[in-house]
Amino acid sequence: MSKYTKPAVDLVRFVLPLMALAGAAMGFLVGTANGVSLLGAILGVICGVVLAWVLASFVPSTRTGILAATALFAIAGLMIAGPAGIVGGVIVGFVLSWLSYWLFTGSYRAGTPIYATPGQVLWHNTFKFICGAIFFFLIAPILTIIPLSFNAENFFTFTPAMLSFDPEGYSLKHYRDFFTNPDWQQALKNSVQIAPAATLISVSLGTLAAIGLSQPHVPFRRAIMAILISPMIVPLIISAAGMYFFYSRIGLQGTYVGVVLAHAALGIPFVIITVTATLVGFDKSLTRAAANMGADPVTTFFRVQMPLILPGVISGGLFAFITSFDEVVVVLFVGSAGQKTLPWQMFTGLREQISPTILAVATILVVISIMLLTVVELLRRRSERLRGLSPG
Repeated sequence: MSKYTKPAVDLVRFVLPLMALAGAAMGFLVGTANGVSLLGAILGVICGVVLAWVLASFVPSTRTGILAATALFAIAGLMIAGPAGIVGGVIVGFVLSWLSYWLFTGSYRAGTPIYATPGQVLWHNTFKFICGAIFFFLIAPILTIIPLSFNAENFFTFTPAMLSFDPEGYSLKHYRDFFTNPDWQQALKNSVQIAPAATLISVSLGTLAAIGLSQPHVPFRRAIMAILISPMIVPLIISAAGMYFFYSRIGLQGTYVGVVLAHAALGIPFVIITVTATLVGFDKSLTRAAANMGADPVTTFFRVQMPLILPGVISGGLFAFITSFDEVVVVLFVGSAGQKTLPWQMFTGLREQISPTILAVATILVVISIMLLTVVELLRRRSERLRGLSPG
């Protein structure tokens, strides 16, 4: 017996109209890319309605239907736009077929109480759609940069050879330029020298500040906390200008120490926030027990408190490192040509010489950021397990 138990009227009155709208939207996007927006929308309506009706009526298996529709649209994309159309066809076929089953099987009510009204169900799914759209528009530019970094030509756009998946259209020459060009290597060296030092200072001062501010007897805790995390709130250009005038008066402007201290000031708020969040679930009776056993405050910190808050400390350190490694505005004000960091070199490459090597560097930075954020997530889960907030 088919798992579809809904009457056919739901298919006609509910699923098909929504699939027509979805097909029109997808067709409009595809048609706009090919200069036929209206025709694309009309064909999209037809494809959406026909696909939903065929899948709901003749293909009860969700997996089989999605695979078949994806393959069919991929073939259509190949016939219409060549090899580049395969990617678009796969995306359109997968989205439309998945949406058909999602609507017809009632999966759109998942995550809502059984007594939820149609309006509540609509808002629930609209909210998820908005979050997905925001996520897409944040990630899409990054996903565009990665394939462009392998462009065999010195262009910032996809060439016909790349769109046709011709191996001649792809090359690693921009990555070779990054690893062999002395300007890029000097900038990388400066970033590697500045970011760890700034991170070390941020972690040391930020951890001490978070522990101190977690004590209830500290006066003006909220005001002090607001001041310490203000670099995250104040516009970066204002902080950079203020640092420039201050450091120029004390002789630190244009020095390695000045850049390190400036980046440390930007990283301290991240450490304070992550360590403070870790201290929320910290059992203070452990430190009192250590004191009763004769341990001095320093021993208590390193033997009792530090192991438990270590995930938060490392997470804050990783955020501070990423902030320093990717920062460009402050170093433009505070640094000099001798402290030109990797983001500064990228900024210069965009202004003075349009070098596609920037795309290769951007891809490398994206990979590094993903690796660091993965470590942060693993540490967050470990911290929750240590504090008993999640199962082991």
